[in-house]
Amino acid sequence: MDDTNDARGNPPPARRRVGAPVANSQVEPIRQQVTVTIEPELAFDLFTAQMGTWWPVESYSRAVSEFEREDVEVAELVFQARMGGSILERMSDGRVMPWAEVIAWQPPHRVLLSWRPHSAPEPPTEVEVTFAARAGGALVLVEHGGWERLSESFREGLYEIYARGWITTLGCFAAAAEKHIA
Repeated sequence: MDDTNDARGNPPPARRRVGAPVANSQVEPIRQQVTVTIEPELAFDLFTAQMGTWWPVESYSRAVSEFEREDVEVAELVFQARMGGSILERMSDGRVMPWAEVIAWQPPHRVLLSWRPHSAPEPPTEVEVTFAARAGGALVLVEHGGWERLSESFREGLYEIYARGWITTLGCFAAAAEKHIA
């Protein structure tokens, strides 16, 4: 038996970096989580209906990513908190830019979004956010998947941005949750 194989003679599993394509052309979803000191019902409402109060639009918005050369900014971010609702970015020049559509709505446990905050001719990814009770608060888990649907060049440009961006965004959400109880 080769010392790199297991007891059954099988080679060790290949190591790969997070986000790398696997044999069935899947791409590892981005997963981030945060625990907040508010109940799941309040966390769900804050994440959805009140998204415009805490989302870091100065870093993550269509105004920043697509219209940085124009003299526009985000005037308002609206989450239509219902099945079939949308996330809409209202810009200072009056344009309304869609980000996502709510494709599953299970308050206060889960929301699933068809995520496409860009105008590129690419299909949407999916963002699932779940809310679970924990001692003294809620665990909020974001899973951003469906990356394999995108062209490789588009995915390569976005994947790492989102991997970092969800950390920042959930930090802003947690700070808003702390203010919510203060």
